Amino acid sequence: MTKLFKSRYSILMGYLSYFILFSFIIRSILFISACQHTDFKILEIIKFYLTGLFFDLGTGLLLVSFYALYLLIIPNRLYHKKWNKIVTYSLFFIFLLITLFSFFAELTFWQEFESRFNFIAVDYLIYTYEVIHNINESYPLPLLISGMLLLAVGVTFAFHKFKLFKNSFNSQIAFKNRVLISSLIIVPAILFAVIVKNSWAESGNNRYTNELSKAGIYSFFAAFKNNELNYLDFYSLIDSTKAYDLVKKELYENGTVFDHSKNTIKRTIQSTRTPYKPNVIMITVESLSADFLEHFGNTQHITPRLDSFANNSLFFSNMYATGTRTVRGMEALTLAIPPTPGNSIVRRTDNENLFTVGHVFKENGYTNTFFYGGDGYFDNMNHFFGNNGYDIVDRGRKLLDETYGGKRTLIQDNEVTFENAWGICDEDIFNVVIKDADEKYKQNKLFNNFIMTTSNHRPFTFPANKINLPAGSREAAVKYTDYAIGNFIDQIKNKPWFNNTVIIIVADHCASSAGKNEIDISKYQIPCMILNLKDVAKTNISKMTSQVDLFPTLWNLLGWNYTSEFFGKNVLDEQYQPRVFLGTYQKLVYMKGDSLVILSPQHKVDTYLYNKAKNEQKPAQLPKEITDQGIANYQAAFDLFKSGKLRIK
Repeated sequence: MTKLFKSRYSILMGYLSYFILFSFIIRSILFISACQHTDFKILEIIKFYLTGLFFDLGTGLLLVSFYALYLLIIPNRLYHKKWNKIVTYSLFFIFLLITLFSFFAELTFWQEFESRFNFIAVDYLIYTYEVIHNINESYPLPLLISGMLLLAVGVTFAFHKFKLFKNSFNSQIAFKNRVLISSLIIVPAILFAVIVKNSWAESGNNRYTNELSKAGIYSFFAAFKNNELNYLDFYSLIDSTKAYDLVKKELYENGTVFDHSKNTIKRTIQSTRTPYKPNVIMITVESLSADFLEHFGNTQHITPRLDSFANNSLFFSNMYATGTRTVRGMEALTLAIPPTPGNSIVRRTDNENLFTVGHVFKENGYTNTFFYGGDGYFDNMNHFFGNNGYDIVDRGRKLLDETYGGKRTLIQDNEVTFENAWGICDEDIFNVVIKDADEKYKQNKLFNNFIMTTSNHRPFTFPANKINLPAGSREAAVKYTDYAIGNFIDQIKNKPWFNNTVIIIVADHCASSAGKNEIDISKYQIPCMILNLKDVAKTNISKMTSQVDLFPTLWNLLGWNYTSEFFGKNVLDEQYQPRVFLGTYQKLVYMKGDSLVILSPQHKVDTYLYNKAKNEQKPAQLPKEITDQGIANYQAAFDLFKSGKLRIK
């Protein structure tokens, strides 16, 4: 082995050693960070370091395999040329910077998501404008770049000091020996890429241990490769007819009449209440975890207005988000569907003309509008909303050529008082909403508004002199968002359209979903409240509910009769049995009462009993009807979307 460090392969071996050493350091830093959230057993620590070494070595071999091929084919007479030295130094330095940047990115990504690279990192690579500006506003980028350059120079100097460049360029090695050495690098690299799956690291119940076992770069490419999973190929199935029958049985409530067609959940729902049609404004708050509110035990007093609204509204005090990203929240709040594996439907192809919440509003004479303070091109939001019956108002940098079903209006510079990488501040987007509502009121139009806020997102910046906390922290951003929502409600109380307007405040997802368990149920709990409902007393709905249940419950209170293809239910119905859907990109969760079913690729089904008071989930054998019900919901949801049955006929 030591001879390789004195041969043509000395640079390659040095780079591989550097990569493994720095990967070890990064893993150790992440381990120290994770210790703040969970306890590790000695065997778990040994496990993730050894598994991590395996993944680091495999990833390192992949990184140097092309160079190993180059070292194999270039003859000695050319290898000693000056141009080869220039090319080698240049490529070495570039690859050094790339890996150093990836190590830095892993640290920042973990800080935000407490995870190795996943689909989110792949998404962020696409939306470079928002991400680069976000990094620039969150971190001292010039210092970080300078630091990485200095570190790269330092590593290069170390290579020079250990004579790795000199040994490589002065080496004479026969072709047959190069074949042997390069083969010992390239063949294992190919086998690693073809055989080894990133999921091999996920062998334990401690999510942090699983994540620490992975290699960041390999996780990134694994996520890029597997950004959409076919439920029918990778997950447990039951008979299709049985699946739909189980879903229908669960969805049945008073006033429901199902369509007799096969493999559908289409039904008509009739209410016994006197119908009325208010305007509806839904404020979807970025990353608003339930535990930010005093109602859920927070003692920082950062949501005084939201706590006040919760105490004087129809308050869903036990609601759960379906996912961990904004597009998952949008999916649940517009399609009322369990999360399908892979990307959210908002980001997928063939997601036009679907049966949405907006469609029900449109059938009742409403104009639907999606308001976003950033560029709606991000995460495919404009395409999804624009092609599903919504007009769009956003802060786009320019009008795109894409044609939407509705109209698109750009927020103008004179309407903006504060803006960061993710968009305008919450106060500004609310002012735009008020202006739009005034115009629609003059035109005697009913409106249904979907507002997506942005201020409670890193870099957590907002206008000065609004609250008593400095910008830059999550807590400050939450308090500013609370202030902005309160100010918005105060302003519209004097509007002529207010008395006939219902306001919904709901989170898209939590600030963090990471915990000791792969799926930490408590981290998915979000606040949700409906304000200004006519003839509805303030009520605390403590039943376990999902985002998908929000609008079916509202429409019942409004006394509407409507056609439904939603998985959501009226939670006030006497036959309602609490259940929720939630998950990650691959893990799909169905929880009914304290029975927890987790579906994973490779047809894996794990079952637990969940103790909310202790936030514990213990492996348990559940009745077959519970696991079948969980499978049925996800199987039917995937089939309805992929087969096109969710499209408006």
